[in-house]
Amino acid sequence: MEIVKCTGRPNSDKDQTTIQGGTQSRITLELALEEGENISRVHVDIPEGTQYETDDLAVTLLTGDDLMTRTELTFDLAAEEDAFTLHFDPAIADVGHLNIIIYGVYFPMGGGDMQVGVSYQAEGAAPVAVSDIPVIHVEGISGPEALSQWLEEQPWVQAWNENRFLHLFFDPTILVTSFPVVLTGFFMSLGVVAVAFPLAIPLGLALALMRLSKVAVVRGIATTYVNLVRGTPLFLQIYVAFFGLPLAGIDIPSFPLGVTVMCMNSGAYMCEIYRAGILSINKGQDEAARSLGMTRAQTMLYVILPQMFRLVIPNLTSEFIVLYKDTSLLAAVGVMELVMYARTIVASTGSITPYIVAALFYLVITLPLSKVTRHLEERVHGGRRRRRSTAATEKGEAAHA
Repeated sequence: MEIVKCTGRPNSDKDQTTIQGGTQSRITLELALEEGENISRVHVDIPEGTQYETDDLAVTLLTGDDLMTRTELTFDLAAEEDAFTLHFDPAIADVGHLNIIIYGVYFPMGGGDMQVGVSYQAEGAAPVAVSDIPVIHVEGISGPEALSQWLEEQPWVQAWNENRFLHLFFDPTILVTSFPVVLTGFFMSLGVVAVAFPLAIPLGLALALMRLSKVAVVRGIATTYVNLVRGTPLFLQIYVAFFGLPLAGIDIPSFPLGVTVMCMNSGAYMCEIYRAGILSINKGQDEAARSLGMTRAQTMLYVILPQMFRLVIPNLTSEFIVLYKDTSLLAAVGVMELVMYARTIVASTGSITPYIVAALFYLVITLPLSKVTRHLEERVHGGRRRRRSTAATEKGEAAHA
């Protein structure tokens, strides 16, 4: 008797090849029988710490030239904690493959290389061990996966998941396992924004200054760019960049390309924010600076821009929020950001819960920043009202005098 295969059934949601500990699997043994062996007994040693069931063992003999003839064998079973023995009466005299499937297998949670032992005994002969049995590699499960398995056994979770809506959108077992996976996408989304947003700030400012330029060509270039970007969907721009550039022979890795598209799109919107901020500055500021002998560039750099930046900070914060949410569109082209990780889990579990987890990660950023934006707007508008009130008071006092 020789070993043909010894395998475990993959049971991971991450891929179709991983075997995880603490999760239901099965062991499949296939042994080649030679002529005249007359096997009367097969003993199987289960890896230490592995739970298994013997109630529905499948023991089949495959015979024929193509091993397509299947015969269900009858046997007597003697089971122990980490081993079981199959007794065949009459003994197996045919040439073929003996197939043994062990169901309800739970490998240890810590994982490792699981070694199954097999020995056999012919009629009137001593037991012989089968050599060269391949090990089964089992991955240990993480804390969230262990927590998920514990939750599956809780009566309140089982009752909760009996409701179809709750099971689809708020399954506690999937929520705890998807959280660390989606967290990886959260950091990726933050990474895209952390690079794209700072780059968009000078791009938007340069475009704004170009739009305010007195040179028609410069103003026309900036206006065309801004109108083109603002007039087309970001989703379309992403598709053009990710599928159009490779067709033109330009191959750029996904992360820098995604950052570039987000930066160029956000820069066009920042351009209008800056331009509106510059135009909102009283023209008297420019005239006063010029009367003091400052050049146009000095006036813009030292007088206009500092006041403009203070006014547009709330709008820039809002633009950051929009840019962060728009990173979800990168999932359509395979960038492994927040939504892409969530979508991968949804495809393997059939539950919408990972999308709910992704939504929570978006809210963690957007809700505090929205509050900050409102606070900044109140400060800016409040400052304007105070300055107007002071100016009106001084004007009234001067008129009274």
